Amino acid sequence: MKKYKVAIVGATGAVGREMLRCVIQYNFPFESIKLLASARSAGKTIEQDGLSFVVEELTENSFEGIEVAFWSAGGSISEKFVPYAVKAGCVNIDNTSHFRMDPNVPLVVPECNSEDLKWHKGIIANPNCSTIQMVSALKRLDEEFDIERIIVSTYQAVSGAGVAGMRELNSQTKAIIDNEPVVADTLPCASDKKHYQIAYNCIPQIDKFDLDNAFSKEEMKMVNETKKIYHKDIKVNATCVRVPVLRGHSESVYIETKKPIDIEKAFDLLAHSTGVELVDDIANQIYPMAIDHIGSEKVYVGRVRKDLDNDHALSMWVVADQLMKGAAYNSVDIGLKMIEMGLL
Repeated sequence: MKKYKVAIVGATGAVGREMLRCVIQYNFPFESIKLLASARSAGKTIEQDGLSFVVEELTENSFEGIEVAFWSAGGSISEKFVPYAVKAGCVNIDNTSHFRMDPNVPLVVPECNSEDLKWHKGIIANPNCSTIQMVSALKRLDEEFDIERIIVSTYQAVSGAGVAGMRELNSQTKAIIDNEPVVADTLPCASDKKHYQIAYNCIPQIDKFDLDNAFSKEEMKMVNETKKIYHKDIKVNATCVRVPVLRGHSESVYIETKKPIDIEKAFDLLAHSTGVELVDDIANQIYPMAIDHIGSEKVYVGRVRKDLDNDHALSMWVVADQLMKGAAYNSVDIGLKMIEMGLL
């Protein structure tokens, strides 16, 4: 099997570290791995699975000889540097939001729309973490029953806001326990004028609001990305909420379908969906919870039930580790799928 010269951009961040782990542990066939980050991180050593890597500074010339690059360093970094990588002949799998809605860039979840990889022009976009787990869970149901509308409420972990979000949840929780003042300076968005306590609280805002339609950017990502991935004008209404959970996103998903839903068929489809595990035994109070699936590459589905008044409607609970399936693993899985399809 051919082996590839790989780069990971943003290698010192939470997603970048998971990308490195996924490349190694999920057997992406690498000849070498170059870790790239900002100048202040250059020279740091990162160890993974017995291998040691020295971080290099990201520059315009970092991609000579590199065949595949995984990106997770922020949209502005991808905007600036991905063109240099494409010019160098590198295939780029970008986890930032910058290229997602570009009509010339495929937006891919391998189990949903791998055929889109065939028309890439050097860049493949990784969808938003909340979108990935939802479309993965619903793909087979859409094929069978033709989903017309999705209403989703997300319960998103603070790690979605990076290390700062996790640090803030921990520090605020400790402050409350110790009866000390609570300091909030990160959530809902680091650049917002106001910040709110996340410990013992839920914040109904992720990213900034579009004041014209009152939805947040995170909510609109789910709306627009779902349409692009499914290649249909599906109606999506999303409410995205930050919750005091360190890692792992959960979603309450309600769908309306063109065809009537056979609940036994729905269970069977979910039980045999690629990358999805059905965890649904309400008699024994068994259902997916974020805390049980940290580090997993799968999407977990439970609480599946038909609507009481509508034979064309279904509700479910969807859980995934957003740093894995929602980011790092999906990126590496795209690369593996490209190899399988003969596109690398």
